Amino acid sequence: MDRIPLSEADGHMAELIDRVENGEEIVILRDGKPAVKLVPIAEYAQSEGVPTGKPPIRFGFAKGQIRIADDFDAPLPDDLLKSFYGLAPDEEWPDQWKGMPG
Repeated sequence: MDRIPLSEADGHMAELIDRVENGEEIVILRDGKPAVKLVPIAEYAQSEGVPTGKPPIRFGFAKGQIRIADDFDAPLPDDLLKSFYGLAPDEEWPDQWKGMPG
């Protein structure tokens, strides 16, 4: 991100806009302090919720390209599950956790 004094930016606005359109972000300083940030309109529009003219997301576009294992939701082995709770593999479950689903 380039920082440019207002006095310098004043006479070079077309050049600065070209740079921003090519992906740069530029901060213009007034009295040495950031005053304005130049960003591409698509970034501004996205942050403000303004339509950008981009096509909507098409759900299902990757159908048939992703495979999920049959056992992806199978219970984890006890030693791995204990590691998520900070327990050693040979450590017993605390009483308040015994019998919990999972």
